[in-house]
Amino acid sequence: MTDQHSTMKTDRSGGPAIREVRDSVVVRFAGDSGDGMQLAGTQFTMENALAGSDLATFPDYPAEIRAPAGTTYGVSSFQIHFGGVDVKTAGDELDVLVALNPAALKVNLRDLRIGGTVVVDSGAFTARNLAKAEYDQDPLEDMTLAPYQVIQLDIGQLTRNAVEHLGLSSRDALRSRNMWALGLLLWMFDRDKQATVDWLRAKFKGTEGAADAAVATLSAGHAFGETVEMPTRIPGYTVSRAELEPGLYRTVSGTDALAWGLVSGLKSSGISRMVFASYPITPASPLLHLLARMKELGVVTFQAEDEIAAACAAIGASYAGSLGVTSSSGPGIALKTEAIGLAVATELPLVVVNSQRGGPSTGLPTKTEQADLFQAVYGRNSDAPVAVIAPSTPADCFHVGREAIRLATRYMTPVFVLTDAYLASAAEPWLIPDLDTLDDFPVDLRVDPDGFQPYARDEDTLVRPWAVPGTPGLEHRIGGIERDAATGNISYDPDNHHEMTRLRAQKISGIADDIPEQGVELGPAEGPLAVVGWGSTYGSLFKAVERSREKGLDVSHIHLRHLCPFPRNLGDLLGRFERVLVPELNTGQLLAMLRSTYLIPAEGLNRVAGRPFRIADIEAAIVHLLDTGRTP
Repeated sequence: MTDQHSTMKTDRSGGPAIREVRDSVVVRFAGDSGDGMQLAGTQFTMENALAGSDLATFPDYPAEIRAPAGTTYGVSSFQIHFGGVDVKTAGDELDVLVALNPAALKVNLRDLRIGGTVVVDSGAFTARNLAKAEYDQDPLEDMTLAPYQVIQLDIGQLTRNAVEHLGLSSRDALRSRNMWALGLLLWMFDRDKQATVDWLRAKFKGTEGAADAAVATLSAGHAFGETVEMPTRIPGYTVSRAELEPGLYRTVSGTDALAWGLVSGLKSSGISRMVFASYPITPASPLLHLLARMKELGVVTFQAEDEIAAACAAIGASYAGSLGVTSSSGPGIALKTEAIGLAVATELPLVVVNSQRGGPSTGLPTKTEQADLFQAVYGRNSDAPVAVIAPSTPADCFHVGREAIRLATRYMTPVFVLTDAYLASAAEPWLIPDLDTLDDFPVDLRVDPDGFQPYARDEDTLVRPWAVPGTPGLEHRIGGIERDAATGNISYDPDNHHEMTRLRAQKISGIADDIPEQGVELGPAEGPLAVVGWGSTYGSLFKAVERSREKGLDVSHIHLRHLCPFPRNLGDLLGRFERVLVPELNTGQLLAMLRSTYLIPAEGLNRVAGRPFRIADIEAAIVHLLDTGRTP
């Protein structure tokens, strides 16, 4: 926590309470995958949003559907960074850790800052649970927690006490431990609980027993703090409000924003229907779930029997005049590859959403990574170029969804959207845009049969016409075998194949003339060092550069949305810097592309641990590169 001071404040129970004022705080709820940590974290996020905090979240799930209870493999956590500052990331170090069992403590303690607060459910630290977490000694009794402020509470027993009047079994009562912990944290950070109470009543409407238990335990945890039963050396906190631009906000995940961006783009294109064809895979599935609830907005969802069928169904929808969209993660994208090549060959619009995860193969299904850039740009047989774009924040997914539809329909091409597990699940406040201010990009479907040739191209964009089957006079052949450059009839002529390959590539390259020139996010447009990134590393890179500049270092931040083709001025911009640092959650894929395209001596900073970059690690790399001319 930063820039804090103490102030005397009256708490809601009427008594005086000393609360430390903080500009921002990082909190993590951690427990077993069945302990409701995501629910507690989500509701804590909602209460902080209603209190006026800027925020960023990081849900972290176990990969196993149901790992053995109490093991480190089954730990689930939810992290939130909130406060009155400009929050760009979920935070490097934790200020407060809530650990509901020994495994949660073992997995997450390394992220708690020295002097931070750890709230533990001491009742869960049984010999059996300690053994499952592979503790040789009880960390509550040795020196493991000496560097931290420790609040030991038997949350399980306190939860049972709170619902004793409801006559629940001990097992049923313990299901509300997360709500007791949430209530305590809401008191600790001077947050209201009424919105959560209302939400619980609505969620469990018709099962009043469950609603009563959840509300009772939430209130009990809150009351525990209000009645000053907390240790006196652990004060409460007041977190500053953020100065946000006036307007209507809601908290969105990247999945939420992307879904709304696709629907908004559909309306701006004038196409009446989107066919979203997908196959379930982590972490891409929530996009299918969300769009399935948008039928009234022209969205048709289709859960196919496999990834190949999903991609082909989306292509068929585009052929028939709807907008085809398909979605997956890296392993599923690999299965869609031939079909995506078909969309390249037929030159039909197709949006492909890749929610990247750790790999290769099954890899780390619930962890984040940026290692599918090569797959998106190059991962098809033969020369089959496509457009590739990437959002930088959860809210930015809205605009990238719109841009994907604009490019796909304007240039009759597949467009990859490279999101990832972090962006898909993370959340932040989103200023809801005025839809009337968004630009339209209406699609011009061919209806005039006069002089129609299916591959006669626009002189400026090299785009072929989009002719919907059944339109009188526009009958034509289409397929995956190479076709004549004008008629679309099958052609094995070598010169024609060379020409078609050249035209498809030139069409994609020409997109560079239809996208904004690359700007600088922070710092001057020339100097000793530029930090260049893409995708979800945005927040960490921005804050690292910001902090470095505050220390007097001459460094700039450049962040790319358009990855294929690159913006037309990118080479000139990068050439104005003496050194270029490219941090990525892979082994150097954008780095290789920049080096090969612009022949610049860029340096990489690479980490593939399934988690976002720490701001401090990027700061250290900036200092080291400026001091020594090379990365650590």
